[in-house]
Parts: sequence; C-alpha cells; structure tokens
Amino acid sequence: MKNTDYAKALSVDNKTYTYFDFNQYAVDTDVAIEKLPYSIRILVENLLRKLDGRVVKENDLANIVHWKKSYDAPVEIPYHPARVLMQDFTGVPAVVDLAAMRDAVKALGKDPAKVNPLVPTELVVDHSIQVDNFGTADSLEKNVAREYERNGERYELLKWAQKSFSNFKVVPPNSGICHQVNLENLGRVVISDDMDGNTIAFPDTVVGTDSHTPMINGIGVMGWGVGGIEAEAVMLGQPYYMSIPEVVGVRLTGKLKPGVTATDLVLTITEMLRKVNVVEKFVEYFGEGMKSLSVTDRATIANMTPEYGATLGFFPIDEKTLDYLKLTGRAERAGLVEAWAKATGMFYTGETDPEFTQVVELDISTVQPSLAGPSRPQDRIALPDMKKTFADILGTVAQRCFDLDLNDRPVTIGDGNIVIAAITSCTNTSNPHVLMGAGLIAKNAVARGLKVPPFVKTSLAPGSKVVEDYLQSAGLMPYFDALGFHLAAFGCTTCIGNSGPLHPAIETVIVENDLNVAAVLSGNRNFEARIHQNIKSNFLASPMLVVLFALAGRVDIDLTIEPVGIDPNGQPVYLDDLWPSSDQIGELVDAHVKAEFYQKEYARIFDGDRFWGALDVPESTTFAWNKDSTYIKNPPYFEGFSLQTEPAGDIAGARAFLLLGDTVTTDHISPAGAIPADYPAGRYLIENGVTKEQFNSYGSRRGNHEVMMRGTFGNIRIANQLVAPKQGSYTLKFPEKKEMFNYDAAMAYKQENTPLIVLGGKEYGTGSSRDWAAKGSNLLGIKAVIAQSYERIHRNNLVGMGVLPLVFEEGRSAQTLGLDGSETYTISGIEGMAPRTRLSVKAVKEDGREIEFTVISRLDTEVDVEYFENGGILPCVIRKMMAG
Repeated sequence: MKNTDYAKALSVDNKTYTYFDFNQYAVDTDVAIEKLPYSIRILVENLLRKLDGRVVKENDLANIVHWKKSYDAPVEIPYHPARVLMQDFTGVPAVVDLAAMRDAVKALGKDPAKVNPLVPTELVVDHSIQVDNFGTADSLEKNVAREYERNGERYELLKWAQKSFSNFKVVPPNSGICHQVNLENLGRVVISDDMDGNTIAFPDTVVGTDSHTPMINGIGVMGWGVGGIEAEAVMLGQPYYMSIPEVVGVRLTGKLKPGVTATDLVLTITEMLRKVNVVEKFVEYFGEGMKSLSVTDRATIANMTPEYGATLGFFPIDEKTLDYLKLTGRAERAGLVEAWAKATGMFYTGETDPEFTQVVELDISTVQPSLAGPSRPQDRIALPDMKKTFADILGTVAQRCFDLDLNDRPVTIGDGNIVIAAITSCTNTSNPHVLMGAGLIAKNAVARGLKVPPFVKTSLAPGSKVVEDYLQSAGLMPYFDALGFHLAAFGCTTCIGNSGPLHPAIETVIVENDLNVAAVLSGNRNFEARIHQNIKSNFLASPMLVVLFALAGRVDIDLTIEPVGIDPNGQPVYLDDLWPSSDQIGELVDAHVKAEFYQKEYARIFDGDRFWGALDVPESTTFAWNKDSTYIKNPPYFEGFSLQTEPAGDIAGARAFLLLGDTVTTDHISPAGAIPADYPAGRYLIENGVTKEQFNSYGSRRGNHEVMMRGTFGNIRIANQLVAPKQGSYTLKFPEKKEMFNYDAAMAYKQENTPLIVLGGKEYGTGSSRDWAAKGSNLLGIKAVIAQSYERIHRNNLVGMGVLPLVFEEGRSAQTLGLDGSETYTISGIEGMAPRTRLSVKAVKEDGREIEFTVISRLDTEVDVEYFENGGILPCVIRKMMAG
C-alpha cells in the first residue's frame, strides 16, 4: 500500500489542504478507530503519513492501529515528532554537541554544514535568571543585567546557533518560560506544511528537552520530555523509537468547588496517579468533568505529568481549545484546527469515549485546597493539615526561635518560618484565574493593613510577559508590589532552584542552628536541596496560597481556623476575609485577559531586549571555541572518533561507585543549583580564576563538561550508603576504602582502568529530563547501572550515552542479595545481546565469596541496542549521516 491512497482534500477558508485519512485506513484493517485513545490515533496518523517502506514499514503501522491495552513485551514503532522544544539549561549542551559534531564531521573531511536541524527547533532561554534582587521596582532590570553578566558566553553560543543553523529559532532571555511560550504561541495544534507541491495538514507533535513539555498536552498537542541527546537525534532527522504505550484513562466528573483551584486539583491527581503507577504510560483525560475545566486548568494538570510519572497527560481538542487559540491571537489557526479535528474524528464531544488500558475515576468536586511537600510533589497535604504535618516533620524536636538583626531591624526566625515565597513557574503563572485570585488576595490584604514579614523573600516571576499586561490592566500590580511581590523575572527562577541568595544573617542562623525553615512556591518540584540548599521543607501551592502563607510567615499554621495576620488595630484577619469569590476572579479574567496582549507580546518574541541586541556574534559554519572559557568547552565525546564500531564486550573487574536507595532523582545525580566552593566543581572554577561570587549554577555551566562531570552525583543531600550516614558527594575508593569526593575517586579508578557500576533502588533517575545525569555518568567511567526500576527519560538518556541500564529480577535488590558495594563485579553476556536480554552478574566479596545473580537489560528495543553498541546516539547518528 501507499500512504497517498489515503490522502484527502480539506477546504478551509478558500484554501485546500491535504490530510491523511487514518480513519479510512482503520476501516480497511477492521479496526474501530473510535475505540482507540485519542493519543494513539495521533500515532496512527503519524505512521501513516510517514510510511515509506524503509523507516516506517507497513508492519509498524499495523502494530499501532491494532493497539492493545497491554503488551507482554515491548513493541517498538518509529515516531516522527514535528517539532523540538528546548530550554537553555538542556539546550546549551545540545548546541555544544551539535557544534562538536560539526567539528567531528569536518575532521573526517566531510561537509560540517550537513549537521543541521532538519526538524523545526525552538529554544527558549528561561532557566538562567536568578532572584538576586527582590522587593523593589528595579528588581527585574537588575536581575536581567546580572543574568547577562553571568551567562554572556552561553548566550553568544546561542546567538551563534540562531545565525548559523537553519531551522533553529531562539527566544531570547527575559521573554518567558518555554512551556508557557509553547502553550500561548509556539504550539500549532494542527500544522500546515508545504510538501511536494501540496499543503499538508497534520497534528502538531513535539519532543522537548525538559520534562514538563507535556504542558502542551492541555491544548491537544502530543508532547513529552526527552533527553537532550534524543532531541538532537530527532533534530537531525532520526525517528524517535518508542515502545507502544499503555494508556490510562482518567474520567473526570463534577466541578471544582468555589475556593478550589487547578493547583489543588493537580496536586490531588499527582497523589492519586503515583499510587496507580502510570510510569512510562500515557494518561488521557475524558468525561464531563474535563469539559468544566478551562484550557489553562488543563495545562496546569498536563504540566505536572512527570510528577505523577506518566509520559503524557493528554486532553483532546474541543471547543475550549478553539476558544483558547482565538484568545491567544491564533484565530486563523483555530479555523484549521476545527476543520481538521472534525474531519478526522479528533474533536472530543464527550458523546462516546475510547477504551483504555485502565480507567481511574476522580470526582473533582471532592478536591480540597492543598499543598504538597516537604520534598515530593505527590505528598499532598490538605490545607487544614499543614500545622500537624509540620509538627510530624519536626518529630520530637522542639521548635526553636532565634533573634537576629535584619537590615538593622530586629526579627525572630525559627523552625517553620517561611524564608522564600515565590509566585513562579509555568505550572501556575499560565493560569489567569489563580494569578488574578492572588492579586485580589494581595489587594484585600493591603486594604486590611497586612504586610509580609521581613524575613520572607518574595518574588513574582511569570512565564509570559502577557501576565504583566493583564495584571496591570486589572490594576492589581500595585498590590503585589505593596506586599513585596515585585516582578523579579520572566523565567523559571525558584521552581528550578534559581531562588538566589538569602540574606546572609538569615543564612547564618539557619546553618549554625540547623533550622528547618520553609519555602512556599507555585511550582511543580520540591525535591531535597532543589529550591535552596539550606531550606529543608519546600511546599508546592497555588499562587493564592503562596500569598497567604507569605503573609502568615510560617507553615506551622492552620489557615482554615487561625488568622493569617493581625491588622494595625489588633484585629485578626482570616483567610475568608481575604479570599475572593469565583465570580470576582472570573469578571477580571473576562475583562482584562485580552487577545491584543498576546498579539503584542508574541509579535516580538524572537527579537530580544537591549542586552541581547548588544551581543556581537559573527556567523560561521563551525563554532570558534574559546579555550579560556569556563562556560563553553568542546566536549570529549568524539576524541579519536572512527566510523567503525568496536564490539561491546563483558564488563569485568568493575567496582561499585555508589550504593544508592530508592527515588534517586536526576537532581541528586546532576544538581542544577549552587556550586559549593569546597566541592570538585567549585575547586575547578577557583583554579581557573573564577571567584565564588561568579560561580553561577551547575545548570548554567552545562556547556562545560569539566564542571559537569565534577558535579555528577554532586548533590549535597545525596545519600551514598558506602559512606552512610554522611550525605553529599562522597564515596569509598576500593580496595583502600578511602573516603573521597566522587569525582576524585572516579579519576583514581580511571587511572587504574577500573570500570564502574552504580547500584540503585526503585525509581532511579526520577525527575527532570537532565541529560547531564547520563553524560556525567559516562564521563566518570560508569559502564552500567543496576537498579530495581527506572524513570523513563533517564533510562533513555543512559542508553543514549552508551551506559547500560540493568534491573534486578523481581523481588531482588542489592540488599536482598547481600551486596554492600565492597565487591568486584563481572557482567557477562553483553556482546551480541538482543533487547531485554538476561545477563549474568558475579560479585566477589573481599574474602573471595561469590554472589551470582541475574539482571535484565533495559535495552528495550533493537534501536536501544544499536545506540549502545555505537557508544550512544550521537556517534550512531554521525555514522549514519556519513554513510548516507
């Protein structure tokens, strides 16, 4: 068959498009397409449209159209995403890799210009700005200036890439957060593209180098996070090979009660789905309760897809999708979306529902105001339970308070006090209802004479400049300012650990007394040491609750019965006195969230500010590396590169580099925040003339492998059982049993030609799509990881860097096998292995006793095996390019 057999014409506003009728194909193969989940139908369309008999074969198409609710063994399909989305933390190393690939191709005597994105790629610079300044009208200007001081070299690289690569766009700093910009502007829902003289209409699909890419699922766009190295392969025209997923349906019924927000709903869903176990599965929402949710409510839920562990958190197209496209200045696009979706049966009416692997029910009228914490997004806390929860966190330790001078003012601070309150993150600042609500709470608080305590660091960092426009239009910005929530940035800030410094006096009293202070933020992640290294308790909440807790100044409070504060006349002010009605919020949203704001801001989204314009960057095919740079370095991945591959052999005489427990996150493996001066990365920077004040963060130095490999497993809270109870970037070097920094030990092992493995528990690599967690593992000499289970993205990244992911057999672990990390390890059966091969491991104790056990390779597909045998995705791609 030919896919052109299913090409049909679609007329929209006097323009004719060609689309591929996957419904007719399903009929011809005796499949009831209406029973397939909407997300699976998108994959059917994708494979039908890309059917070429070479990469996508008829068997692949048959496999996806005959989707099964479960699979005994993975079935792989070649999927072609339409776009790639990047942010700068993960985008910079991807651009560095592309530049290094150009050098490698040039060294082989080939044309380096061949290394070029073939798929449209958009990079949004949003992860670098920090809250250095807060609480003043000039905070934004000062923070952006400081951002450019720190990151000028990185931004020069990105501006070079914008000029030098075709099919590559950069949204400069101070513009917004990638997922919110994607939702409000970049997302097409249905793409039209000229191919062979025809204008083809097809679903917008995207992979992103950030785990929160599924936020775009809120408008019916299939998208999820992948590692930077996988994204690079997609950019370079390679298919994304994936296993056909199970799809869990979430039937939503009812409506949110007054006073309950989309944030409360997503924290409830996150708690619920973590218990269901949706890891590596698609989640698709349906039901009359879904119809009651706005697109921005849906986007809030989709944003936290990685927090509940799924790949996708999908909402199909309906009338609210069209309304949102019109509101955000995409009325012409809305017409094409409506026509295509209705022609293909992809417009959700709620009259019939697909069949799913499993259906989970949630009556959203049962959702309560909630927070989540102190260190996991799934640990939901109902608002009335906050006081008791914090008491449980402290345990038997009595709460302590200490007096200090803060800017010549006496204050008292202790366990449970809030030192950071941040309205931050695309999760919630994309939602006008919760921001207008927060503004109204601020207005009511100012009217009652309430103030935020001086020890609370407050900030407002929206994910889009449109937010400032509508808050100004509604007259609410002065009230945010009055409480100290001045605009600090248009970027991720506190949500990704760029909360900036605390006042030195506050930092000193916390550290010297080991205080358990708190942060409250409207973000999506609160892992240990992520928000700030010295804040132990971090709570996720809606912007409305962030303002209320900032006013209270502490988390050990039940805001449902205790006063938020006391007014100047000694009268208590309660939550009910400040909380606006749903009608009040709705009226402001209807009156002040205008299409003209979106049109104005997004007409200039690629232009950049005066700082961006001042960067003088020449255009060239290959990048001019600066050997003195401590931000951008040519990575060593292609040193001695050959077009021929070496067979992968057994791993013999390996040592256990780390022995780790459950839920080791990519933040543990590759932290994004502050660089300690006494850790190897800090020492490297000092040796290279960088002062501590100029360190910036790990995330901002991801273009320098020397920093990043020293920072691998460098979180100050990582718990390596080889050095327990000590926490931090330490291990034991065997056989001497000498305690060393992880990096120093790895280099010592490298001198001895000793391969390394890591022993882990459940959910190894949960969290951000941080490719440096895998790149750093590779550069430290780690050949394999043996864990009980993996989060999807990190497993893929390990494969992409040529590190072998292995799992213990069911019911087994390092502990049940009696492994303590002192052994030497041999892993046999690697050469010529197939997907999911069972391998033999022999661990030899110091006394000669042997422990033999079986592990399963998590090279899940033939392509995984191919990448591993090539030493990773990038060498594999270059070899294919040069062979073509």
